[in-house]
Amino acid sequence: MQHEQAERDAAQIETLVPAIYACISGAAGAARDWDRFRALHRPEARSLRTVIDADGSPRAESFGVEEYIANVSPFFAANAFFEVETASRIERFGQVAHVWSRYVARPAPDSDIVLKRGANSIQLFHDGRRWWVVSTIWDNERDGLRFDLF
Repeated sequence: MQHEQAERDAAQIETLVPAIYACISGAAGAARDWDRFRALHRPEARSLRTVIDADGSPRAESFGVEEYIANVSPFFAANAFFEVETASRIERFGQVAHVWSRYVARPAPDSDIVLKRGANSIQLFHDGRRWWVVSTIWDNERDGLRFDLF
């Protein structure tokens, strides 16, 4: 899928990762740029959300791109959500890159209210022309878990 903004975003890792956050951020009920989001990910890309159940047991919810969009769309329809990167660390070897991306989510860009903080582990592939998201796994800070590597 060709998307001009996504093509520009994907030219560099430093612009691709913030573009992902921009795609999922917005006011309650505001349309998200899912076409841009799709164009940043390889068609077979996976997202894995970590979940801690009420009994403290961890589990994972895994989504393809379309499954992820379907899963989060009802939440975004009802809730304002603005997620931004607060720090990152990039490691690259040839056509492969790994990004640790710390984030904070707020109900408005300038809000003092923090909805959540956490870290994304994002794996990327460069096809000789641009970067593609291959997979993303994330976890949110909670009691006893704080991301402080950088």
